[in-house]
Amino acid sequence: MSGVDEEVDYEALTGALLTLAVESWRFGRAGERVLMKLDEGEQRRHQRQLRWFQKKLEETLTEIGIRIVSLEGHAFDPGMAATPLNLEEFDGDDALVVDQMLEPVVMGPTGVVRAGTVTLKKADQ
Repeated sequence: MSGVDEEVDYEALTGALLTLAVESWRFGRAGERVLMKLDEGEQRRHQRQLRWFQKKLEETLTEIGIRIVSLEGHAFDPGMAATPLNLEEFDGDDALVVDQMLEPVVMGPTGVVRAGTVTLKKADQ
């Protein structure tokens, strides 16, 4: 986009922003796993940087009415805004909880903008 007269494709811009938000969330999660492998002093220093990044991401998204939601640990409900990847591994009468978020749910001012992706486990595990 080089000229002032060019129209902005807001739908593409919104899609790119949502993708960036989800990928930033994933990167933060990966960063948390890496931090666990560091010694305590290094861990604390880098945790502060990661928390600052995550806080800025959340604040920026909040400014435009977007919120990233993790469902980890919540009881699974077939109506929740997330696609379970391993539902077929369980019986219909198993009580299930969300074990891991692979992609978060993205909420906007009017509701779900992008559904998440999860893995499940039995509630008693």
